[in-house]
Amino acid sequence: MIRRMMSTPALETHWRCSRFDALSVHELQYIYMVRQQVFCVEQRCAYLDVDGRDEAAWHLAAWSDEQRMPLAYARVIAPGVKYAEPAIGRVLTFGAGRGVGLGRMLVQRAIAKALAEYPGLGIRLSAQSHLEGFYRSEGFLPVGEGYLEDGIPHIEMCQPG
Repeated sequence: MIRRMMSTPALETHWRCSRFDALSVHELQYIYMVRQQVFCVEQRCAYLDVDGRDEAAWHLAAWSDEQRMPLAYARVIAPGVKYAEPAIGRVLTFGAGRGVGLGRMLVQRAIAKALAEYPGLGIRLSAQSHLEGFYRSEGFLPVGEGYLEDGIPHIEMCQPG
């Protein structure tokens, strides 16, 4: 079930879920910009964000007329590309999208997309460890031990198929 986000006049969003080839060059640029801002600048982590998996993914974003970069973004990667199961990754909220429930709505929409496109396969993700409780509340369970990824504690989690 996807919960409705609280409506505020300052946060009008429209959602778009697209394959890589359907993204405009401007959308792709803004997606890459927000991913770099959140994962590289804010988290002070140097890593290869553009990892070659974007072409095999659905790109889910909440856009607003108030800012160029998406308020929320995640990708749903096809099974067999990163894991045997479909994967959800690059989950983020940005700017006015933070603190208003948009992250939960984003994850619920990503789960719904993965289930619709790849039914019965489960879903896997690599969560930052401090978000384990959040992902548990969306039906994910830890798999194995925690680990460091780019200097940040992570845990692999799976939602059974």
